[in-house]
Amino acid sequence: MGESYDMERAIMAVDSNPNSDGELGGGGGGGGGGGGGVGDTRQVVVAVVQAASVGFDTEATLQKAEQLIADAARASAQLVVFPEAFIGGYPRGTSFGVVVGNRSAQGREEFRKYHAGAIEVPGPVTDRLALVAMKVGIFVVMGVIEREGGTLYCTVIFLDPMKGYVSKHRKLMPTAAERFIWGFGDGSTMPVVDTPIGKIGTAICWENRMPLFRMSMYAKGVEIYCAPTADSRDTWLSTIRHIAMEGGCFVVSSNQFCRRKDYPPPPDYTFVASASGSGEMEVVELEPDDVVCRGGSAIIAPSGEIIAGPNYDGEAIITATIDLGDIVKAKFDFDVVGHYARPDVFQLQVKETPNTVVRFV
Repeated sequence: MGESYDMERAIMAVDSNPNSDGELGGGGGGGGGGGGGVGDTRQVVVAVVQAASVGFDTEATLQKAEQLIADAARASAQLVVFPEAFIGGYPRGTSFGVVVGNRSAQGREEFRKYHAGAIEVPGPVTDRLALVAMKVGIFVVMGVIEREGGTLYCTVIFLDPMKGYVSKHRKLMPTAAERFIWGFGDGSTMPVVDTPIGKIGTAICWENRMPLFRMSMYAKGVEIYCAPTADSRDTWLSTIRHIAMEGGCFVVSSNQFCRRKDYPPPPDYTFVASASGSGEMEVVELEPDDVVCRGGSAIIAPSGEIIAGPNYDGEAIITATIDLGDIVKAKFDFDVVGHYARPDVFQLQVKETPNTVVRFV
């Protein structure tokens, strides 16, 4: 850990809670598998962080993440879900100087800086965040930008309050211009993690539109389906409500709430967008307080009902108590990989082996 890392600062909010004794498990969650059966009526407190990264400043964002983890635990949450690309940043509105057939020198420099702010998974940063999760006793699902060699991945990490870092998911299909900067994940990082608070899985942003990926999650028995995103449009709420009903699972969706001032100032960082609404893309001048992503984080029940959110007002930690017994109630009506499946007609084959470019034997 670097000298600027202050664990006491990160846990201050929890230690000031009169109900917290500072021991592991302060949020009520533990590591490992072996939770109750599918019909169990366990109640779990889940939290969604809706907040912006700090101006592509990884250290400052880490400090903010540590405080938010502590704040969620202070609210008695056993699971906290962060937005897509929270550590490393979602480079909304920038082009990295890319046009078909060419890339600019300035764009290459922008990518170098972005690459420098990414993290290794697992690595020192995941260890650092895991220490906070273990201290306050909360399971953490967090979006990060992962660096492996010269390639970046949009990744979600899983931090267990007893075991630390346990798994990751790399985004399978970056959307549109995201493919300029992020590599493609493969089937080797599509986990559903078994924990005492439920089976937890994740799909990132528009991966949630991929029905075959969703089916693989349902087949693994996902109970708490985490959906970090960068999509704040009204249609996103329809997407996650459908997933909850389709999978008979809780959906916990987290998005950033960002203003122009949360990004580096011009000319270091410019926004390319449709200023007039005509669809024509151009560099736009924004005021510091202009909203560039309005959030919309929400928690959805297996029935498709909205439990909490969507929040479009600002940065927030949204919490809700969920009852895992609601899952089997929903599956009484519709179990997409059980009594409502037709394997005699439809079957899905999932390749979970890594796609390795070079294999040494």
